[in-house]
Amino acid sequence: MESGAGAKLLLLLLLWVTRCGHARSGGPSDYTSVIEVTNGGPWGDWTWPEMCPDGFFASGFSTKVEPQQGIPGDDTALNGIRLHCARGNAERNTHVVESQSGKWGVWSEPLWCPGGGFIVAFSLRVEAPVTPGDNTAANNMRVRCSDGAELEGPGLVWGEFGSWSDPCPKGVCGLQTKIEPPRGLRDDTALNDVRFFCCRS
Repeated sequence: MESGAGAKLLLLLLLWVTRCGHARSGGPSDYTSVIEVTNGGPWGDWTWPEMCPDGFFASGFSTKVEPQQGIPGDDTALNGIRLHCARGNAERNTHVVESQSGKWGVWSEPLWCPGGGFIVAFSLRVEAPVTPGDNTAANNMRVRCSDGAELEGPGLVWGEFGSWSDPCPKGVCGLQTKIEPPRGLRDDTALNDVRFFCCRS
């Protein structure tokens, strides 16, 4: 196979895989913009996006956190984020979406925006790289709800919360995580960053 034809076949395969991934829970047409923060960790790669179903908004979230490991353990802190998408009664009519997560830790109970509100912005607590030392990258997350309420996850305390993201005018409806895969006997950080997708309607 000529190199040009091979490259075209690979591109078509990648487009097909991407479309199949979006088809699981909505597609790229379901959002209008992306909100991000500026203090995410430097390690890992962006994984797949996951979207709330049509007509659902992220009304709550939960986090996967590895407890402090002590010496000589390897801390990873925040490993994953789930969005709890709701339509109508937030705790009865829900759909949970999760991009890739790290392998360590346990999931917290969901935190819900009050009064049927929805998530519009977020902030990450991130530990800056330390050399030498045990890096953890993202440690915790806060969200701001449509009524102005702020919710903070049960994460760890290393690092600082950065600036808030821009707000989503109509709420958050999907997410994508940046994850460093397990590194064997070397220092692990797991979740480094996250971005959220703003709902179209």
